Amino acid sequence: MNSPEFIQVQSVRTRHVMQGEGGPVVLLHGIGQSLDDWSDTVPALAQRWRVYAPDLIGFGLTDKPDVPYSLAGLARFVKHYLKTVGETRPATLIGNSLGGAVAQQYAALYPQEVNKLVLVNSAGFGREVTPALRLLSVPGLGERLLRPDPRNSARTVKALFHDPAFATPERRSQAQLLAGQPDRARAFLRVARHLGDWRGIHAPWRAALLPQVAQQQLPTLIVWGEQDRILPAKHLDQARRVYPHAQTHLFAHTGHLPQVERADEFNALVQQFLEAHP
Repeated sequence: MNSPEFIQVQSVRTRHVMQGEGGPVVLLHGIGQSLDDWSDTVPALAQRWRVYAPDLIGFGLTDKPDVPYSLAGLARFVKHYLKTVGETRPATLIGNSLGGAVAQQYAALYPQEVNKLVLVNSAGFGREVTPALRLLSVPGLGERLLRPDPRNSARTVKALFHDPAFATPERRSQAQLLAGQPDRARAFLRVARHLGDWRGIHAPWRAALLPQVAQQQLPTLIVWGEQDRILPAKHLDQARRVYPHAQTHLFAHTGHLPQVERADEFNALVQQFLEAHP
C-alpha cells in the first residue's frame, strides 16, 4: 500500500490513501479503527481499480472536531472527501463494521453515486454487539474505558481476530497510537452512543436505513467471519433476509477483520465480485 498522505476535506485534515487506476472503489473502516485495516486490500484491488481509503472524520489520524457524529454525518464526510479528491463517478463502497453502515447510509443519501456494495462484518443487521461497546454508552464509564492504556489496546486488538497470531506487537502499537489521539474519545463515544446503548445497537436507524438500500437492488456482496466477537456471525442470516439478491460468504475460523485474517481469500472474492458486475 502507498504511504498515507494528508489532505484538507473542507476544514478537516484527513489522512488517506489513493492508489491504482480504473473504476473507483472506496474502503471504509470500522469504529475506532483506521485505513490501516485495508493495508492488504488496497494493493490487491489497485491492480485494476482506483482505490480510495480515508480515515473517517473522528477516527484514525484524521481530525476529530467537536461536531455531532452520526451515520449521515459520516456519509456526508465521505461525499466531501470524494469531491476533494476529484472523484465524481459512481463508486463501489466496501465497508467493514461501522464502515458497512456508513456505506449503506451513503447509498441511501446518494443513490446515483453508488454502483456496488461490499459489506464486511457490517453493523446494521442486529442488536447484538460486543459488551465492550455496550459499556461505552454508559456516561462516565465510557470515558474511563477509552483512556489510553496499553492493556486496553492489546485487548481491543486481540478481540478483532480469531487467530491470536494476528494480534501482533505492531498492531498493538498502532492501536495505542490511535487511542492517544487528541479528542479521540469524544468522537468515538458520540458515534457509539448514536448507534446504540447498553442494551445493544438501536433498532430505529436500522429499520429506517436497510429498506431504503434494499429497494435499490444494488449488486451486493456480504461477507462475515464465523468467529466474530464484535458483531456475531448470526447477523449474516438477517443480512440475507434484507438483501436476498446479495452474494454472501462466511469465512471459517475468522474474526471481525476478514480482509486481514483471510487477506488472499478476501481479495480474490472481492475481485471476482467486482469483475462480475462491471
